[in-house]
Amino acid sequence: MPDAMVEYLRADMECEGLLECFHGLTDLDRECFAVVVASSSALTVDEIAVEVDRERSTVYRSLQRLLTAGFVQKEQVNYEQGGYYHVFRPTDPDVVADEMQRMLNDWYAKMGQLIGEFREKYDVEGQATPVEG
Repeated sequence: MPDAMVEYLRADMECEGLLECFHGLTDLDRECFAVVVASSSALTVDEIAVEVDRERSTVYRSLQRLLTAGFVQKEQVNYEQGGYYHVFRPTDPDVVADEMQRMLNDWYAKMGQLIGEFREKYDVEGQATPVEG
């Protein structure tokens, strides 16, 4: 992952890179997400763990990060005789994209504000505040 914004801007980025860029998701998170998206039905943690060849607890933590980021949804399925289990399905991509767009707009506004503050602080012609060392 690039350390500086200039590295992000110069790098070739694919849409999957947004998962890392916006939410700090890992390679395993992206792998689990791809399995969930590729499935025609909702999957259990155990089914996903088999597909990615990882321990159930590791996959569960990954799914929790995806759930927190809004990329997957968790649903409870009840057994007729009592008890339940959870399945995971992808969130509608339009919902995810709209949220990332909102986050980007918020970030852009904040960066614009910080750039404005930088201009004011270091404006040499307009009696700028001296740089303290």
